[in-house]
Amino acid sequence: MVALKPGDLDFTGNFIQVRRGSVRGEVSTPKSGKLRRVDMSGQLARVLKGHLTERKKEALKKGSGERPEWLFYNKNGGMLDINHLRKRVFYKALEKAGLRRVRIHDLRHTYATLRISKGDNIADVSKQLGHHSIKITVDSYYHWMPGASKSEVDQLDSETAPGCTLYAPNGKIRKKKGAID
Repeated sequence: MVALKPGDLDFTGNFIQVRRGSVRGEVSTPKSGKLRRVDMSGQLARVLKGHLTERKKEALKKGSGERPEWLFYNKNGGMLDINHLRKRVFYKALEKAGLRRVRIHDLRHTYATLRISKGDNIADVSKQLGHHSIKITVDSYYHWMPGASKSEVDQLDSETAPGCTLYAPNGKIRKKKGAID
C-alpha cells in the first residue's frame, strides 16, 4: 500500500498494478518477484478517484499543481512510514470503530477468507493474493471453503443426491446381514 503510485491505478480496467513493495522503508519488487494485478471494487475505485482529486486540489493550492510521487504520502510528500501509519492512524481507527486490534496484514487474510467462504474461485483469489501456487492458498484457507465440513458428506444420504438412490432395484431397502437399524 505505501509503495503504490497514482500510475499503478487503472480506472478503465478497475485494477491496481502491484509493481513494488516496501520493507522497512526500502522499495523493491514484490516479494514474489512478479508484478500482479489486483482487482478494485467499484467502491474502492470511487474512493481512490476522490483521493486523487483531493490531492490534486491540495497541489494546486500550493501553486505547483504536481502531486507527490506516492499515492499515499506523508506531510512532506514522501513515502509513508508504515509504523507511523499503524500506530497513529490504523489502530486509532480500529478503536474508534469499536473493533479489536489486528495487524494491517490481517486485512489481507480477511479479504481471502471472505472471498473463499462465499464460494469465489480459489484460483482467482490465489492470483489476487500473489501466491506462487494455488496450493499455498488451499493449504492456508481450506477450512474456509464452503462445504469443507461434514454437511456435504451428509448430503450423500439425501434421496435427491445426483445419481444416488436409497432403494435397491426391486424397490426394497437392502440391509447388510447383521446391520443395526
